[in-house]
Amino acid sequence: QTGAGNNWAKGHYTEVRRECERCDCLQGSGLGTLLLGKICEEFPDRMVNTFSVMQSPKPYNGALSVHQLVEYTDQIYCINNEALYDICFRMLKLATPTYGDLNHLVSATMSGVTTSLRFPGQLNGDLHKLAVNMVPFPRLHFFMPGFVPLTARGSQQFCTLTVPELTQQMFNAKNVMAACDLRHGRFLTMATVFHGHVSMQEVDEQMLAAQSKHSSHFVEWIPNNVRVAVCDIPPRGLPTSATFIGNSMAIQELFKRILEQFMAIFWRKAFLHWFTGEGKDEMEFTEAESNMNDLVSESQQHQEATAGNEAFEEGEEE
Repeated sequence: QTGAGNNWAKGHYTEVRRECERCDCLQGSGLGTLLLGKICEEFPDRMVNTFSVMQSPKPYNGALSVHQLVEYTDQIYCINNEALYDICFRMLKLATPTYGDLNHLVSATMSGVTTSLRFPGQLNGDLHKLAVNMVPFPRLHFFMPGFVPLTARGSQQFCTLTVPELTQQMFNAKNVMAACDLRHGRFLTMATVFHGHVSMQEVDEQMLAAQSKHSSHFVEWIPNNVRVAVCDIPPRGLPTSATFIGNSMAIQELFKRILEQFMAIFWRKAFLHWFTGEGKDEMEFTEAESNMNDLVSESQQHQEATAGNEAFEEGEEE
């Protein structure tokens, strides 16, 4: 048995050179970003879409991963363990959430996001179309996903949520899978997918009303920046649901947290020997820091102004 010990450099530089079949769990610690680089080299014309857990508690891993994701991916759905635990504690009332509970939330979101890829005839039927609608600037392709209604693993949704209820929950900052406050950023673009037997006319009306209500959170200089789709096939166990994909500049909060924690230990060279010992150069850390700073600056530039706190509702906890 072997592994990378959650050391990004070890997975990125060392473990792939060994016999991967000997690993019990071939994932994480830089392996994913290395595979992305290889895929881009072999298939440069392919769109790459990832669901990435952004590691703010491990700033070296987080900064190095973002540094690679900017270059080798076209669309990134940012998921954050802090947000998942917060959903389990505050929304689902789970005292001791397990990895299974967290994965249940992630899998529901992934299923909703990929609906247009798995069922023909839906809006944004492939990754190219989705990128055209969601990515106005090549480097700003970090999306914040959400899914409603949120249910605990194994539980059953007995009542069918209406379109207004789904729309209201979608615009609740607590239902987003990344630990960023949507009230502190502006949307460049947004996409929503409603699942189940719902009226397209009602969906359009509710989304227009929501856009009007939260207009301060959408940039004015990108017309028609909200895409809406309806899929007649609901997810298992839910008569109706909705998936939210937001390209919001509030994502810079996540970048700033990772960057601050990264700088707090990097300036002291703390734990750096574990990475340089695997062949990683200190200059790569400096480049990752610079790239993160650039992302924050670009996000702030396109946001233009800080939105007011009144637009997004906190919502009542049930």
